[in-house]
Amino acid sequence: MESSLAEETPPRLQMLVLDRSDPAQNMARFYVLAIEPTLFGDIALVREWGRRGCSGRRRLVLYDDRETAAEALQDWLLRKTRRGYDVVASKTTKDDA
Repeated sequence: MESSLAEETPPRLQMLVLDRSDPAQNMARFYVLAIEPTLFGDIALVREWGRRGCSGRRRLVLYDDRETAAEALQDWLLRKTRRGYDVVASKTTKDDA
């Protein structure tokens, strides 16, 4: 019976890769949003950004639960798409928690 519950669990967004390019302005940027567990049981929203081909910046924000982190990820996604970023890759997971 537990396996049927796991099959009904909707997939959760785990990671997004965003891209913004404009050759006329010599712009080639990336932005990565990911939800990851920490060693101490918290959930972190990891944001990485920078110029494509270079090492970028990375910032971690801790949250108490995955739902709050997912809301923050959605907020950042909305901000970045308004600024001209496009989603180029995404990863979802299906977990029973």
